[in-house]
Amino acid sequence: MPATALLRRPVVLLTAGLVALAAAGCWHIDAQSKPAAQPRAVTPRGALDADETNNINVFKKTSPSVVHITNLALQRDLFSLRVTEQPQGTGTGFIWDENGHIVTNFHVIQGANAATVTLSDQSVHPAKLVGAFPDRDLAVLRVDVPKEKLAPIAIGTSRELQVGQKVYAIGNPFGLDQTLTTGIVSALNREIESVTRRTIKGAIQTDAAINPGNSGGPLLDSAGRLIGVNTSIYSPSGASAGIGFAIPVDEVNRIVPRLIRDGRFIRPALGVTAGAAQLSQSLGAPKGVLLVGVVSGGPAARAGLQAYTRGRDGRIVPGDVITAVNDQPVADLDDMLGLLEQRQIGEKVVLSVWRSGQTRRVIATLGSSD
Repeated sequence: MPATALLRRPVVLLTAGLVALAAAGCWHIDAQSKPAAQPRAVTPRGALDADETNNINVFKKTSPSVVHITNLALQRDLFSLRVTEQPQGTGTGFIWDENGHIVTNFHVIQGANAATVTLSDQSVHPAKLVGAFPDRDLAVLRVDVPKEKLAPIAIGTSRELQVGQKVYAIGNPFGLDQTLTTGIVSALNREIESVTRRTIKGAIQTDAAINPGNSGGPLLDSAGRLIGVNTSIYSPSGASAGIGFAIPVDEVNRIVPRLIRDGRFIRPALGVTAGAAQLSQSLGAPKGVLLVGVVSGGPAARAGLQAYTRGRDGRIVPGDVITAVNDQPVADLDDMLGLLEQRQIGEKVVLSVWRSGQTRRVIATLGSSD
Protein backbone atom coordinates (compact mmCIF):
# COMPACT_ATOMS: atom_id res chain seq x y z
CA MET A 1 0.00 0.00 0.00
CA PRO A 2 1.39 3.44 -0.86
CA ALA A 3 2.64 5.56 2.03
CA THR A 4 0.25 8.39 1.16
CA ALA A 5 -2.70 6.03 1.50
CA LEU A 6 -1.51 4.94 4.94
CA LEU A 7 -1.24 8.54 6.06
CA ARG A 8 -4.76 9.36 4.96
CA ARG A 9 -6.42 6.30 6.43
CA PRO A 10 -6.36 7.33 10.14
CA VAL A 11 -7.83 10.69 9.23
CA VAL A 12 -10.69 9.02 7.42
CA LEU A 13 -11.32 6.69 10.32
CA LEU A 14 -11.22 9.53 12.84
CA THR A 15 -13.73 11.56 10.87
CA ALA A 16 -16.04 8.59 10.58
CA GLY A 17 -15.79 8.13 14.31
CA LEU A 18 -16.78 11.71 15.04
CA VAL A 19 -19.79 11.38 12.78
CA ALA A 20 -20.81 8.23 14.59
CA LEU A 21 -20.51 9.94 17.96
CA ALA A 22 -22.61 12.85 16.80
CA ALA A 23 -25.26 10.52 15.43
CA ALA A 24 -25.35 8.69 18.71
CA GLY A 25 -25.90 11.90 20.62
CA CYS A 26 -22.66 11.58 22.51
CA TRP A 27 -21.50 15.16 22.15
CA HIS A 28 -20.69 16.73 25.49
CA ILE A 29 -22.48 20.09 25.82
CA ASP A 30 -21.44 22.39 28.59
CA ALA A 31 -24.64 23.50 30.36
CA GLN A 32 -22.87 26.60 31.55
CA SER A 33 -22.43 27.77 27.94
CA LYS A 34 -26.16 27.78 27.03
CA PRO A 35 -27.41 31.27 26.15
CA ALA A 36 -30.48 32.59 27.92
CA ALA A 37 -33.69 31.74 25.98
CA GLN A 38 -34.99 35.25 25.93
CA PRO A 39 -37.10 36.81 23.11
CA ARG A 40 -35.54 39.72 21.32
CA ALA A 41 -36.50 43.22 22.36
CA VAL A 42 -39.26 44.82 20.29
CA THR A 43 -38.17 47.84 18.33
CA PRO A 44 -40.51 50.78 19.01
CA ARG A 45 -42.64 51.45 15.97
CA GLY A 46 -43.63 55.03 16.41
CA ALA A 47 -46.94 56.56 15.37
CA LEU A 48 -48.94 55.24 12.41
CA ASP A 49 -48.77 57.46 9.37
CA ALA A 50 -51.83 59.43 8.28
CA ASP A 51 -52.72 57.00 5.48
CA GLU A 52 -52.64 53.96 7.75
CA THR A 53 -54.66 55.75 10.39
CA ASN A 54 -57.34 56.65 7.87
CA ASN A 55 -57.45 53.08 6.54
CA ILE A 56 -58.12 51.84 10.06
CA ASN A 57 -60.72 54.52 10.77
CA VAL A 58 -62.62 53.86 7.54
CA PHE A 59 -62.78 50.13 8.29
CA LYS A 60 -63.86 50.63 11.91
CA LYS A 61 -66.53 53.12 10.85
CA THR A 62 -67.96 51.19 7.91
CA SER A 63 -67.44 47.46 8.52
CA PRO A 64 -70.49 47.21 10.87
CA SER A 65 -72.60 48.27 7.85
CA VAL A 66 -71.32 45.45 5.63
CA VAL A 67 -73.08 42.08 5.60
CA HIS A 68 -72.41 38.62 4.20
CA ILE A 69 -75.21 37.23 2.00
CA THR A 70 -75.72 33.51 1.40
CA ASN A 71 -78.29 32.47 -1.16
CA LEU A 72 -80.07 29.16 -0.71
CA ALA A 73 -81.48 26.69 -3.20
CA LEU A 74 -83.91 23.84 -2.63
CA GLN A 75 -82.41 20.36 -2.94
CA ARG A 76 -84.21 17.02 -2.74
CA ASP A 77 -82.49 14.03 -1.15
CA LEU A 78 -82.58 11.12 -3.61
CA PHE A 79 -83.21 8.55 -0.89
CA SER A 80 -85.48 10.26 1.64
CA LEU A 81 -87.02 12.66 -0.95
CA ARG A 82 -86.82 15.32 1.75
CA VAL A 83 -86.40 18.87 0.42
CA THR A 84 -83.91 21.12 2.22
CA GLU A 85 -82.36 24.54 1.65
CA GLN A 86 -78.68 24.35 0.80
CA PRO A 87 -76.14 27.19 0.33
CA GLN A 88 -75.72 27.96 -3.35
CA GLY A 89 -73.50 31.03 -3.41
CA THR A 90 -72.32 34.01 -1.41
CA GLY A 91 -71.96 37.72 -1.89
CA THR A 92 -71.87 41.00 -0.04
CA GLY A 93 -74.40 43.68 0.85
CA PHE A 94 -74.70 46.70 3.09
CA ILE A 95 -77.25 48.12 5.50
CA TRP A 96 -79.29 50.87 3.85
CA ASP A 97 -81.46 52.07 6.74
CA GLU A 98 -82.67 51.32 10.25
CA ASN A 99 -85.67 49.43 8.86
CA GLY A 100 -83.45 46.49 8.00
CA HIS A 101 -83.14 47.09 4.26
CA ILE A 102 -80.03 45.52 2.71
CA VAL A 103 -78.73 46.54 -0.72
CA THR A 104 -76.83 44.11 -2.94
CA ASN A 105 -76.45 43.10 -6.58
CA PHE A 106 -79.34 41.34 -8.25
CA HIS A 107 -77.01 38.64 -9.55
CA VAL A 108 -76.05 37.77 -5.95
CA ILE A 109 -79.59 36.50 -5.23
CA GLN A 110 -80.64 35.62 -8.77
CA GLY A 111 -82.23 32.17 -8.93
CA ALA A 112 -82.19 31.69 -5.16
CA ASN A 113 -85.17 30.32 -3.26
CA ALA A 114 -84.14 32.12 -0.08
CA ALA A 115 -81.22 34.01 1.45
CA THR A 116 -79.61 34.64 4.81
CA VAL A 117 -77.75 37.73 5.98
CA THR A 118 -74.82 37.55 8.39
CA LEU A 119 -74.23 40.81 10.26
CA SER A 120 -70.82 41.99 11.41
CA ASP A 121 -71.47 40.47 14.86
CA GLN A 122 -71.78 37.07 13.09
CA SER A 123 -75.49 36.75 13.85
CA VAL A 124 -77.40 35.12 10.98
CA HIS A 125 -80.88 36.23 9.92
CA PRO A 126 -83.33 35.11 7.22
CA ALA A 127 -83.87 37.76 4.54
CA LYS A 128 -86.89 38.62 2.44
CA LEU A 129 -86.70 40.05 -1.07
CA VAL A 130 -88.20 43.55 -1.14
CA GLY A 131 -87.54 44.45 -4.76
CA ALA A 132 -85.12 44.13 -7.64
CA PHE A 133 -84.15 45.96 -10.81
CA PRO A 134 -82.16 43.50 -12.96
CA ASP A 135 -81.46 46.14 -15.65
CA ARG A 136 -79.24 47.90 -13.09
CA ASP A 137 -78.17 44.75 -11.23
CA LEU A 138 -79.61 46.00 -7.94
CA ALA A 139 -81.74 44.27 -5.32
CA VAL A 140 -83.06 45.12 -1.87
CA LEU A 141 -83.50 42.56 0.91
CA ARG A 142 -84.89 43.04 4.40
CA VAL A 143 -84.02 41.47 7.74
CA ASP A 144 -86.12 41.69 10.88
CA VAL A 145 -83.64 42.70 13.60
CA PRO A 146 -83.64 45.37 16.32
CA LYS A 147 -82.60 48.83 15.17
CA GLU A 148 -79.71 48.94 17.63
CA LYS A 149 -78.05 46.12 15.70
CA LEU A 150 -78.21 48.03 12.41
CA ALA A 151 -75.59 50.54 11.27
CA PRO A 152 -76.78 52.21 8.05
CA ILE A 153 -73.96 53.11 5.70
CA ALA A 154 -73.07 56.77 5.11
CA ILE A 155 -74.13 57.92 1.62
CA GLY A 156 -71.80 59.96 -0.58
CA THR A 157 -72.12 61.18 -4.17
CA SER A 158 -70.49 60.00 -7.38
CA ARG A 159 -70.88 63.34 -9.17
CA GLU A 160 -67.82 64.78 -7.45
CA LEU A 161 -65.48 61.84 -7.99
CA GLN A 162 -62.14 62.38 -9.67
CA VAL A 163 -59.70 59.92 -11.18
CA GLY A 164 -56.94 59.28 -8.66
CA GLN A 165 -59.08 59.50 -5.52
CA LYS A 166 -58.43 56.80 -2.94
CA VAL A 167 -61.16 54.19 -2.53
CA TYR A 168 -61.87 51.23 -0.25
CA ALA A 169 -63.77 48.01 -0.84
CA ILE A 170 -65.13 45.87 1.99
CA GLY A 171 -66.62 42.50 1.18
CA ASN A 172 -66.51 38.74 1.39
CA PRO A 173 -64.19 37.53 -1.38
CA PHE A 174 -64.23 33.73 -1.60
CA GLY A 175 -66.31 33.72 1.60
CA LEU A 176 -63.65 35.58 3.64
CA ASP A 177 -65.91 38.07 5.34
CA GLN A 178 -65.00 41.63 6.35
CA THR A 179 -62.05 41.85 3.95
CA LEU A 180 -60.70 45.35 3.28
CA THR A 181 -58.87 46.28 0.08
CA THR A 182 -57.73 49.67 -1.12
CA GLY A 183 -57.08 51.35 -4.44
CA ILE A 184 -57.95 54.41 -6.48
CA VAL A 185 -60.57 55.57 -8.92
CA SER A 186 -58.94 54.38 -12.14
CA ALA A 187 -61.53 55.82 -14.54
CA LEU A 188 -65.06 57.21 -14.64
CA ASN A 189 -68.07 56.87 -16.94
CA ARG A 190 -67.36 53.31 -17.99
CA GLU A 191 -70.10 51.15 -19.48
CA ILE A 192 -70.79 47.63 -18.20
CA GLU A 193 -73.47 45.10 -19.04
CA SER A 194 -76.19 43.98 -16.63
CA VAL A 195 -77.58 40.46 -16.35
CA THR A 196 -80.35 41.52 -18.75
CA ARG A 197 -77.72 42.78 -21.23
CA ARG A 198 -78.84 46.38 -20.66
CA THR A 199 -76.00 48.88 -20.48
CA ILE A 200 -75.15 50.37 -17.09
CA LYS A 201 -73.57 53.74 -17.81
CA GLY A 202 -71.39 55.89 -15.59
CA ALA A 203 -69.70 52.93 -13.88
CA ILE A 204 -66.66 53.58 -11.68
CA GLN A 205 -63.48 51.69 -12.57
CA THR A 206 -61.12 50.88 -9.69
CA ASP A 207 -57.95 48.90 -9.08
CA ALA A 208 -59.01 47.97 -5.53
CA ALA A 209 -58.96 44.16 -5.41
CA ILE A 210 -62.45 42.85 -6.15
CA ASN A 211 -62.98 39.09 -6.34
CA PRO A 212 -65.91 36.66 -6.48
CA GLY A 213 -67.88 37.27 -3.28
CA ASN A 214 -67.28 41.03 -3.32
CA SER A 215 -70.33 41.57 -5.52
CA GLY A 216 -72.91 43.82 -3.90
CA GLY A 217 -70.44 45.29 -1.43
CA PRO A 218 -69.68 48.98 -0.93
CA LEU A 219 -67.02 51.03 -2.66
CA LEU A 220 -66.10 53.84 -0.27
CA ASP A 221 -64.29 57.15 -0.44
CA SER A 222 -61.63 58.21 2.07
CA ALA A 223 -64.36 59.62 4.33
CA GLY A 224 -66.00 56.20 4.56
CA ARG A 225 -69.01 57.22 2.44
CA LEU A 226 -70.67 54.96 -0.10
CA ILE A 227 -69.72 55.98 -3.65
CA GLY A 228 -70.57 52.78 -5.53
CA VAL A 229 -71.71 49.17 -5.42
CA ASN A 230 -69.01 46.70 -6.49
CA THR A 231 -70.48 44.71 -9.32
CA SER A 232 -68.05 43.10 -11.73
CA ILE A 233 -64.43 42.59 -12.70
CA TYR A 234 -62.58 42.26 -15.94
CA SER A 235 -60.40 39.19 -15.60
CA PRO A 236 -59.49 36.38 -17.99
CA SER A 237 -58.73 34.16 -14.96
CA GLY A 238 -61.82 35.03 -12.91
CA ALA A 239 -59.72 36.54 -10.09
CA SER A 240 -58.84 40.17 -9.48
CA ALA A 241 -56.72 41.66 -12.24
CA GLY A 242 -56.88 45.23 -10.99
CA ILE A 243 -59.90 46.16 -13.13
CA GLY A 244 -63.13 46.28 -11.15
CA PHE A 245 -66.37 48.16 -11.72
CA ALA A 246 -68.95 49.68 -9.39
CA ILE A 247 -72.43 51.09 -9.99
CA PRO A 248 -72.27 54.80 -9.04
CA VAL A 249 -74.02 55.72 -5.81
CA ASP A 250 -76.13 58.45 -7.43
CA GLU A 251 -77.75 55.74 -9.55
CA VAL A 252 -78.18 53.52 -6.48
CA ASN A 253 -79.69 56.37 -4.43
CA ARG A 254 -82.20 57.02 -7.19
CA ILE A 255 -83.31 53.41 -7.64
CA VAL A 256 -83.26 51.89 -4.14
CA PRO A 257 -85.96 54.16 -2.61
CA ARG A 258 -88.29 53.18 -5.48
CA LEU A 259 -87.60 49.48 -4.94
CA ILE A 260 -88.41 49.89 -1.24
CA ARG A 261 -91.61 51.81 -2.02
CA ASP A 262 -92.93 49.82 -5.00
CA GLY A 263 -91.15 46.48 -4.83
CA ARG A 264 -89.87 47.04 -8.36
CA PHE A 265 -88.65 49.84 -10.56
CA ILE A 266 -91.55 51.35 -12.50
CA ARG A 267 -89.90 53.06 -15.43
CA PRO A 268 -91.35 56.34 -16.74
CA ALA A 269 -92.46 55.72 -20.31
CA LEU A 270 -93.54 57.46 -23.50
CA GLY A 271 -95.70 54.65 -24.85
CA VAL A 272 -93.68 53.88 -27.97
CA THR A 273 -92.18 50.85 -29.71
CA ALA A 274 -88.74 51.23 -31.25
CA GLY A 275 -87.53 49.74 -34.51
CA ALA A 276 -84.24 47.87 -34.89
CA ALA A 277 -81.04 49.75 -35.73
CA GLN A 278 -80.91 48.00 -39.11
CA LEU A 279 -84.31 49.45 -39.99
CA SER A 280 -83.11 52.98 -39.26
CA GLN A 281 -80.12 52.46 -41.51
CA SER A 282 -82.17 51.01 -44.35
CA LEU A 283 -84.60 53.95 -44.20
CA GLY A 284 -81.82 56.53 -44.07
CA ALA A 285 -83.01 57.84 -40.72
CA PRO A 286 -80.64 59.58 -38.28
CA LYS A 287 -79.38 57.99 -35.08
CA GLY A 288 -82.07 57.87 -32.46
CA VAL A 289 -85.22 55.92 -31.63
CA LEU A 290 -87.21 55.18 -34.77
CA LEU A 291 -90.85 54.68 -33.84
CA VAL A 292 -92.67 51.66 -35.25
CA GLY A 293 -95.49 51.86 -32.75
CA VAL A 294 -97.22 54.57 -30.71
CA VAL A 295 -99.69 53.60 -27.97
CA SER A 296 -103.04 55.24 -28.57
CA GLY A 297 -103.72 57.87 -25.92
CA GLY A 298 -100.20 57.48 -24.49
CA PRO A 299 -97.72 60.29 -23.76
CA ALA A 300 -96.14 60.18 -27.23
CA ALA A 301 -99.51 60.09 -29.01
CA ARG A 302 -100.77 63.06 -26.99
CA ALA A 303 -97.59 64.93 -27.97
CA GLY A 304 -98.36 64.31 -31.65
CA LEU A 305 -95.71 61.68 -32.40
CA GLN A 306 -96.34 59.21 -35.20
CA ALA A 307 -94.86 55.83 -36.04
CA TYR A 308 -93.50 54.64 -39.35
CA THR A 309 -96.19 52.67 -41.14
CA ARG A 310 -96.75 50.92 -44.43
CA GLY A 311 -99.39 52.35 -46.76
CA ARG A 312 -101.95 50.40 -48.74
CA ASP A 313 -99.65 50.49 -51.73
CA GLY A 314 -96.88 48.88 -49.68
CA ARG A 315 -94.76 51.98 -49.44
CA ILE A 316 -93.28 53.19 -46.15
CA VAL A 317 -95.08 56.19 -44.68
CA PRO A 318 -92.47 58.28 -42.80
CA GLY A 319 -92.89 58.63 -39.06
CA ASP A 320 -90.83 60.10 -36.23
CA VAL A 321 -87.36 59.50 -34.83
CA ILE A 322 -86.60 60.73 -31.28
CA THR A 323 -83.06 62.10 -31.40
CA ALA A 324 -82.78 63.78 -27.98
CA VAL A 325 -84.46 64.00 -24.56
CA ASN A 326 -84.08 67.34 -22.79
CA ASP A 327 -81.34 68.21 -25.30
CA GLN A 328 -79.35 65.08 -24.44
CA PRO A 329 -78.73 63.07 -27.63
CA VAL A 330 -79.97 59.49 -27.82
CA ALA A 331 -78.33 57.06 -30.23
CA ASP A 332 -80.68 54.15 -29.55
CA LEU A 333 -83.44 52.82 -27.30
CA ASP A 334 -80.98 51.98 -24.53
CA ASP A 335 -79.88 55.62 -24.39
CA MET A 336 -83.45 56.88 -24.24
CA LEU A 337 -84.53 54.43 -21.53
CA GLY A 338 -81.52 55.43 -19.44
CA LEU A 339 -82.50 59.09 -19.63
CA LEU A 340 -86.17 58.42 -18.90
CA GLU A 341 -85.23 56.33 -15.84
CA GLN A 342 -83.75 59.47 -14.33
CA ARG A 343 -87.18 61.15 -14.43
CA GLN A 344 -90.42 60.69 -12.52
CA ILE A 345 -93.81 59.60 -13.78
CA GLY A 346 -95.85 62.74 -14.53
CA GLU A 347 -92.75 64.83 -15.27
CA LYS A 348 -92.58 66.76 -18.54
CA VAL A 349 -89.69 66.18 -20.95
CA VAL A 350 -88.68 67.97 -24.15
CA LEU A 351 -88.20 65.63 -27.09
CA SER A 352 -86.24 66.45 -30.23
CA VAL A 353 -88.12 64.69 -33.03
CA TRP A 354 -86.95 64.18 -36.62
CA ARG A 355 -89.35 63.51 -39.49
CA SER A 356 -88.60 63.63 -43.21
CA GLY A 357 -85.50 65.76 -42.76
CA GLN A 358 -87.06 68.26 -40.35
CA THR A 359 -86.45 68.42 -36.58
CA ARG A 360 -88.93 69.87 -34.12
CA ARG A 361 -89.21 70.01 -30.32
CA VAL A 362 -92.27 68.71 -28.52
CA ILE A 363 -93.22 68.42 -24.85
CA ALA A 364 -94.45 65.08 -23.49
CA THR A 365 -95.69 64.15 -20.03
CA LEU A 366 -94.21 60.84 -18.92
CA GLY A 367 -96.52 57.97 -18.14
CA SER A 368 -95.92 54.59 -16.50
CA SER A 369 -94.30 51.54 -18.08
CA ASP A 370 -97.00 49.36 -16.44
